[in-house]
Amino acid sequence: MALAEAGAGGRLLLWPRVVLFGDSITEYSFQENGWGTSLAERLVRKCDVVNRGLSGYNTRWAKLILPRLISRSTGAESTVAVTIFFGANDSALKDLNPKQHVPLEEYAENLKSMIQYLKSVDVTEDRIILITPPPLQESAWEKECVAKGDKLNRRNATTGEYAQACVQVARDCGTDVVDLWTLMQKNQDFSSYLSDGLHLSPKGNSFLAAQLWSRLDKKLSALPWLLPYWRDVDHTAPEASLL
Repeated sequence: MALAEAGAGGRLLLWPRVVLFGDSITEYSFQENGWGTSLAERLVRKCDVVNRGLSGYNTRWAKLILPRLISRSTGAESTVAVTIFFGANDSALKDLNPKQHVPLEEYAENLKSMIQYLKSVDVTEDRIILITPPPLQESAWEKECVAKGDKLNRRNATTGEYAQACVQVARDCGTDVVDLWTLMQKNQDFSSYLSDGLHLSPKGNSFLAAQLWSRLDKKLSALPWLLPYWRDVDHTAPEASLL
């Protein structure tokens, strides 16, 4: 028997979605033991967790493409949470990495611009979570730079200024924030959270997943389980249970 179109057999099932928007630390979050993978596992049958991580990107580029990722026509109303996780590239030193560097004041304005855009398509501030860049372990990252023939192109103190700016934007705009830069440095040996001095190790991924889940769980706890548990399906007339 041919399948009927959704309109004939029942409503099209649209999963709500959580959008992870950021740089390489977001792009890599779906790797084994990644923080995005952890969230997707917790939210299965409730939400799609969508990875929109773009390695190497900064907020100057991100604000240009955000309207192509989330708009009213692409189901902004079904977007139940958005993480915005930039700063690791914006905070690169201008003299050594001018392509990725974004000045501190512009970084803050770009974050505000993205929040304002999301609000304009009805993704309200209570559904937005900013994430600061993690701390930089300079000696480990310097090895990565030298291996590519470069000098150390980031500094932890500079990254901290961007993290503080991100926290201030969240306060000003009424969004949630995970201050990863500060939280990770409460552990004296924060290098264990990082794989290469910049990106997250398995421990760092687990740490961020826990921090995010403590915030997302409150926002998403009321979402229903999608489609009935298999034991609850009426096998004699499945249409009654499934349509």
